[in-house]
Order: sequence, then C-alpha cells, then structure tokens
Amino acid sequence: MVTVIYVLANVAYFTVVSPQEMIASEAVAVTFAQRMYGVMAWIMPVFVALSTFGGVNGILFTTSRLFYVGSREGHMPEILSFVQVKRLTPAPAVIFMGIASLLYLVSTDMYKLINYVSFVNWLAIGLSVFSLLYFRWKRPEMHRPIKVWIGWPVIYVAASVFLVVMPFYSNFLETALGCAIIITGIPVYIVCVKWQSKPRSFNRFIDKMNIAIQKLLLVLPEEKKDV
Repeated sequence: MVTVIYVLANVAYFTVVSPQEMIASEAVAVTFAQRMYGVMAWIMPVFVALSTFGGVNGILFTTSRLFYVGSREGHMPEILSFVQVKRLTPAPAVIFMGIASLLYLVSTDMYKLINYVSFVNWLAIGLSVFSLLYFRWKRPEMHRPIKVWIGWPVIYVAASVFLVVMPFYSNFLETALGCAIIITGIPVYIVCVKWQSKPRSFNRFIDKMNIAIQKLLLVLPEEKKDV
C-alpha cells in the first residue's frame, strides 16, 4: 500500500508539474500544492513536516534499540543496556541517541548532513543484508523463520554497493567525512569494551558514573532469563 501511494504521488507530480518546473523548484510537492490547492497549499508542507516527524520518531527509537542490543552483547558501554524500571524502556540508549542526533545538527548544511548519514546508513544496511547471504552460504542448516527468494538480498546488496561506492566518485570529501564518523566509534570500543585490564581508578570512575545514571534515570540491568 505504501509503495502504491508513493507511485501515485509521483504520477500526480509528473502530471501537474512540468520537467522545467521540477528542475527550478526547491520542493516539487509544494509547487504541486500551489498549482492544485490554491489558498490551501499550506497543507502540503504541514503534512510533510508531520510525516517527517513521525519518521524521525520511529528512527530514533529503532536506532536506540541497536545501541541497547550492542551494549547487551558487550559491544558498547554497559550503561546503554540498562532498562527503566517503570516504563521498561532502554532510557540510557534513547537519551544517548537523542544527544548524538543533536550533535549532528551542528552542521548548518542540511544536504551535507544527509550525505554523511545516508552513506553510513547504506553501508550498515548493505553489510547487514550481506551477512544474511554469508550465513546462508556458511550455515545452510540454521533455522530461518522467514525465507525469501535468494535473488532479493542479492539485488539489495548490489544496490547498496552502488549507493556506497558512487558517493566516493561524485563527492569524495563528504564521503570521507562519513567514513570518519564511523571511525570515531573505534576508540570508544577499544577503551570501553576491548580493553580488559583497565586501571582500578578508571573502573571506579565508570562504576560511579553508572550508579549516578542509574539513580538519575531509575534504570537497572536487564534481567536474564534462565534457558
């Protein structure tokens, strides 16, 4: 249904707005609304803003869940795997994701910000889907609750490779900055996770920070179920 709506919306744009107007327009949907809705054209940017807000809200919670699971598996600081005792939500991970999002907004160029995030996003998604192909090859006996035709993930990985490689050719500097954003996670992983023989003073500092955050947010480690 979502695909049908998007296709019909684009058909409407091409029907009402000429190619020259599309090239000159900063927002094709707004141009379409001005042509079709007259004095009610303001509803288009309002609905787009509401749709964007809903999308960002979903991304905020789903991405914070990645931090939560990564922490639970020992790939990130332990505090991110703690759960709020009343709402049963990973509050530290959600707040961390919110702070990280605000840091991205330091950039005043929205198009550069989109390029940074889209490169990192497609790289992560492409590697995730590629891992499914790898396990299909190396572990064919594994139980798979959902089975799809092997061609779909192959096509998806190929498209992801194209979307990751092409930015290096079209805009190398911004793509390199996107890679730098990824690399910033390496020292955090080394210091907080990989480095096991930490000084006692460092461990005491981390424990105090964890306890302070626990008291502030009323969070506790997730209860592990016996298997």
